[in-house]
Amino acid sequence: MSCKNHKVIMGIETSCDDTAIAIVNSKKDILSNIVINQNTNLSKYGGIVPEIAARDHLANIDYAVQEALELSKCKLEDIDLIAATGGPGLIGGVIVGTVFAKSLAMSLDKPYVAVNHLEGHALTARLTNNIEYPYLLLLVSGGHTQIIAVLEYGKYSRLSSTLDDAAGETFDKAAKILDIGFPGGPMIEKMAMSGDPKSYQLPRPMYKSKNPNFSFSGLKTAFNQTVLKNTLTKNNISNLSASIQKAISDCLVDRTRVALDQFKMMINKNSNVQLVVAGGVASNKYIRNELEKLAFISNTKFHAPPINLCTDNGAMIAWAGYEKYIYEGETNLNFKPRPRWPLDPDAHQKNPIHSKIGKSGVKA
Repeated sequence: MSCKNHKVIMGIETSCDDTAIAIVNSKKDILSNIVINQNTNLSKYGGIVPEIAARDHLANIDYAVQEALELSKCKLEDIDLIAATGGPGLIGGVIVGTVFAKSLAMSLDKPYVAVNHLEGHALTARLTNNIEYPYLLLLVSGGHTQIIAVLEYGKYSRLSSTLDDAAGETFDKAAKILDIGFPGGPMIEKMAMSGDPKSYQLPRPMYKSKNPNFSFSGLKTAFNQTVLKNTLTKNNISNLSASIQKAISDCLVDRTRVALDQFKMMINKNSNVQLVVAGGVASNKYIRNELEKLAFISNTKFHAPPINLCTDNGAMIAWAGYEKYIYEGETNLNFKPRPRWPLDPDAHQKNPIHSKIGKSGVKA
């Protein structure tokens, strides 16, 4: 496909441990999507070490750009817009991507757009599923667990967030406790396939609560205590994995059910409401299936991006950057990378419980 038929956007994502570069055009064609992960390196430490991740971004970003250009059959001169994650995230990695994007935009004399990483996830389904506004978004990843009403571009209302740990963080911690590898989410899902989710009774924090928020710290503690009481045979590891996967899923589905009712009141609509799940945990097939069941009984249309676009990637940043450019224009080159950048900065005022999280937003 020719790069010159439509606007061509390069997306740069370096907010965590993946160095991701993608080239997308304005007709929603993903021309290339390169992701270089640091799993082999980080597995030695049992998780992400921010400084090491930032150094790896420096080493990988040039190579990722060249791979993306070759795969898309584009040249740098064909790029019309440079979009890069400006936050939230691990600040070292965000700085690497931001400085690289600004330098590239200046050298090519092309516009630069700083993208909110959360907005990248929030708008992925508009790229992959071609959906219209409004919709309800369950954004669930290693750093974020929140439910957002996406009413139109730039108009986001956070209905729910985690009061402590994120769901993805809980998966990672559980895998570390079981000593089955990193990243934890895929390993737990793999082991859970041969396990019995009813083997161990684990708590479901906030389950059936009128409080719309999530909480996972108590589940992590209970899981650790349960593991300490058992011998880690392969069968037990599978059962423990299945049990915590179901506990996390039950919490996500229950809180989403509450938010769906609230969302329907917000938009004054009871049928054909749209539910979107995004973020790294959205790649978990068990959780996707459970959410799809909820959507069916709630008379709701369910959308989930392809699994490879649920985890961090440059395509989502490219598309979010394009939408932002249409509505807001380019970003000033004086933009400063942000470790925190909430989509709804006023959420703490609308929901007093969110004041415990702080108006700066949930942790990245």
